[in-house]
Amino acid sequence: MNPSDRRKIGVAPRPHWSRGQIAPALLSFAIASLASACVGDPDAGASAVPPAPSTTVEPTTSVAPPSTTVEPTTSVAPPSTTVEPTTSVAPPSTTIEPSTTIAANVETVPSVDPPLVAVGHDDGDATRAVQLRLLQLGFWNSGADGIFGTTTQQAVMAFQKYAGIAATGDVDESTASALTSAIERGRGLADTGDLVEIDKVRQLLFIIRAGQTVWTLNTSTGNGLPYEQPDENSPGDVVRGIALTPDGLWAVNRERPEGWWEGDLGEIYRPKYFRGGIAVHGSYAIPNYPASHGCVRVSVPAMDFIWEQDLMPMKSDVWVHGG
Repeated sequence: MNPSDRRKIGVAPRPHWSRGQIAPALLSFAIASLASACVGDPDAGASAVPPAPSTTVEPTTSVAPPSTTVEPTTSVAPPSTTVEPTTSVAPPSTTIEPSTTIAANVETVPSVDPPLVAVGHDDGDATRAVQLRLLQLGFWNSGADGIFGTTTQQAVMAFQKYAGIAATGDVDESTASALTSAIERGRGLADTGDLVEIDKVRQLLFIIRAGQTVWTLNTSTGNGLPYEQPDENSPGDVVRGIALTPDGLWAVNRERPEGWWEGDLGEIYRPKYFRGGIAVHGSYAIPNYPASHGCVRVSVPAMDFIWEQDLMPMKSDVWVHGG
């Protein structure tokens, strides 16, 4: 997709952002980031998306969705998990009601009664209730099975980051209370189009369809520090750079559909490249802080979900922001 043809991403309720406003300020460090991490193969820098032109757009200009549009009524659900309006959130007397859209990019949900309880990271019916509540609020996990596994821990961490709670991944009293009283689904800043939005400040990844955030995932981006380490693909060589995830409006331009790939800085899982060697990819390590060499890490099951639901097709938009 040529920069002149790229559609801008709308922002609500905060001020609108445009590629013209985002790209110039980020050009210098985005170039520096091309030397940074997660290079999956020798031509990693060949498909970089050039920066957007310096066209000024008035704040009131509406933003149109990219060429691939999913109608606002289209929902993206986990493969086998559906939260129905009458789904019981154990104990039996607790019911999750359907969410109600009240404005663009905002969906309200009812609080839970009786309240959820602190489960730490234990298994059981109380954990099943937490899993259902996370799904209702848009924090993806692989299903309400009562087992506090990887995707539940990642969903809890994503919710904690979103709510401004210490992101431990365990459901303590404050997390249980915040889950119980939450009144709207998690959402990114974009309110138009189909894209993946990466918020480096909150360390969250939002999957957006027709301006609505359908899922929120925990992520870990570049830590901003210089690095120097052996090249995994070229014995004796050293890879040096600065671990930056470049701000800007990019597009998926390469991908590796199957399994693990040996990048210059280590293994990456089913990567979706959007800026040179920078990709969204699966990893076993997604902490509650920026930790990568520049790539955008999600859990291995979350990356499988992205592929299975075709949530990052080729040429789809990827918006990175956060300075």
